[in-house]
Amino acid sequence: MKRLAFHASLGLYLFMVTGSNLSFMDSLQADQRRNFYERHRSLAVTMILIVFLFPFAGLYVTGLFGAVLGVLLSVAGYYLTPYVWLKLGD
Repeated sequence: MKRLAFHASLGLYLFMVTGSNLSFMDSLQADQRRNFYERHRSLAVTMILIVFLFPFAGLYVTGLFGAVLGVLLSVAGYYLTPYVWLKLGD
């Protein structure tokens, strides 16, 4: 389902896909991700920590390969979390 939402920093009204009708491709759009993380501040802080700490944890555990793997996993988590969270139930 699409709804009209006001985006304060842009000063625009945007159509947002909400709830379980969010498709995977819709969840990859920057405005959908921004809207999701603005509504879920605590999850946004957690994702920031994960994005920054996973590469260092991987570097510590297995070296350069672990750092690269940590970057890939943290970026994938950042992009996939809104989709998975909304599919499992807001």
